[in-house]
Amino acid sequence: MSLYLHDIPLSQAKQAFRDALQQAGLWQLLGKESIPLDENAMGRVLAEAIWALRSSPHYHAAAMDGFAVRAEETRGAQPSAPITLELPEAAQYVDTGDPLPDWANAVIPIENIESLTRDGQIALDVRRPDLIRIRAATVPWHHVRPLGEDIVATQLVLPAGHVLRPYDLGAIAASGHESVSVARPPRVAILPTGTELVPIGVELKRGDILEYNSLVLAAQVKAMGAQPTRFPITSDDFDAICARVEEAAQTHDLVLLNAGSSAGAEDFSSRVVEKLGTLLVHGVAVRPGHPVILGLIDKRRKTNDGKTNDDSGSALGPSPFVPIIGVPGYPVSAALTVDIFAEEVIAHWLGRRPAELPVETVTLTRKVTSPPGDDDFMRVAIGRVGDKVLAAPIARGAGVITSLVRADGLVLIPAGVQGVEAGEPVQARLYRSKQEIDRTIFCIGSHDVILDLMAQFLSDHERRLVSANVGSQGGLVALRRGEAHLAGSHLLDPETGEYNLRYIRQYLPDVPVRLVGLVKREQGLIVRRGNPKGVRSLQDLARSEVAFINRQRGAGTRVLLDYHLQKLGVDPATVHGYADEEYTHLGVAAAVASGRADCGLGIPAAALALELDFVPLYHERYDLVIPQVHARSDLLAPLFDLLKLQAFQNAVRALPGYDTSIMGKVFLEGEE
Repeated sequence: MSLYLHDIPLSQAKQAFRDALQQAGLWQLLGKESIPLDENAMGRVLAEAIWALRSSPHYHAAAMDGFAVRAEETRGAQPSAPITLELPEAAQYVDTGDPLPDWANAVIPIENIESLTRDGQIALDVRRPDLIRIRAATVPWHHVRPLGEDIVATQLVLPAGHVLRPYDLGAIAASGHESVSVARPPRVAILPTGTELVPIGVELKRGDILEYNSLVLAAQVKAMGAQPTRFPITSDDFDAICARVEEAAQTHDLVLLNAGSSAGAEDFSSRVVEKLGTLLVHGVAVRPGHPVILGLIDKRRKTNDGKTNDDSGSALGPSPFVPIIGVPGYPVSAALTVDIFAEEVIAHWLGRRPAELPVETVTLTRKVTSPPGDDDFMRVAIGRVGDKVLAAPIARGAGVITSLVRADGLVLIPAGVQGVEAGEPVQARLYRSKQEIDRTIFCIGSHDVILDLMAQFLSDHERRLVSANVGSQGGLVALRRGEAHLAGSHLLDPETGEYNLRYIRQYLPDVPVRLVGLVKREQGLIVRRGNPKGVRSLQDLARSEVAFINRQRGAGTRVLLDYHLQKLGVDPATVHGYADEEYTHLGVAAAVASGRADCGLGIPAAALALELDFVPLYHERYDLVIPQVHARSDLLAPLFDLLKLQAFQNAVRALPGYDTSIMGKVFLEGEE
């Protein structure tokens, strides 16, 4: 078997893994089991085809309440020339589902007959008359479910490899089966390792890392049809990890080892695999997920002279080998590694096709770069604006688990491509349905925590609000390009003191827009608890011992800062950290909370969120800029209703530093 100790292309890594599993006799159905046909069979994968044991229906059945007749005896019946049939020789009452008499070949619905007594009177019991009068002819097999209409004995009902759905269970039962043969679900062991890891529910100390990767990985493999087992955290001890892997390999079909796998001193994964089996791949040219390890564990114990002592008999199953995947520690890398490598293996063991996400052509909203030697899986938010389906790249850090939560899809930038320009079409694998995407309101512009609150309220009105934080100016540029439904903006005109109007004229001269007030809000300095540096004003930013964190160029907060620094005569070059940027108010707060900075300009809600102090300085207006073509659409109608909703206004006022007196007020109504 080949051994790779450096990054190799994704396709080559997957092929190496497949080849090794084939040689080990593990590229096949793991096993079968017979289970009762009940609701627990739903979601299982058929190991054998379902062939009908009987027909359904297994007799000619009435499809309506009425009278079974010979169709030939109704010929000539007309409204003006009715035909009378005598019971029981020429007609017989049947309920829906009743067997047809052997002599009958049609059913006349009860509402289409007249029930009579022998003397021609209306029968009191319409189901038990002596005679029936009909005023229209019928044809053979009308209102009859003939034998085998649904299923004919011996026909194929469902093929092997089919994932059972609720209505499949009914078809299997109708075809005469009481049990089904399904693929044995693979048993997957998930082994989190790391001295710094602590379990969920433990109070975190500085340096602790909450262990939730195993929770995510277990849910992933369970959704794939496998049975996960989450093992306890193992500390960074080589022998302890080896023992845990050996233990897991004895009773599981696949081991996911979530441990350090980079080329450093703490590279336990590769060392463990080399000791216990064969290391196939160490490093895959894919982002996120570079330090992936693929290998096989040999379950046979080794004697001191190096020979295998295979005395475990049938417990080894068809193969003494168990595949192992060394999963990177970062959450996004870990999750995507399981999607990329484990899904294909589990699908093959179950005998089903690997899962395939629907694909949509989307247009990128901004330029992205990519390492030329890697397959780069980029998370994107997706929305339809006009006739374009747009994809806004989301934060790409391997540790940003919320990037997967917020992602509507994945865009693969293949190895050899160094980037993609804004406006270029690319293929996205969708996590959401196209219907959800069509209900998405795309907001690109200035960040405010109210947008998250708005998204929550709109979810009750069948709308998704997806926001990308690029600053106020960036939002106006996105509107000009037709890449958003609306933009949050708080751009101050230094000459007039007005908000947004000058910039709308500058960036959107030919685009009629509606400018709607959202809130008045405080801006001030976010500082550490207790304000240890005694920062009280922007003039304090010039002090050499004060580290500042700024917002990005084009952000309304950056414009506000520059305006007031100029008024105060403070040179930005004297501000330590002026060039260090964050894209959101929460990002600024996180930088202060982590000690990267002593202060940053932002909103009080962000300070409160991270238990920081706040020094109020200014008040400003935060508006929504909406092109009229979208402002008058059904898509945004719930948003305008929301701005009038008292419960939403109360929720905003409950946050510190907000005034809702302008919420919903129209400051500009451009004509189309």
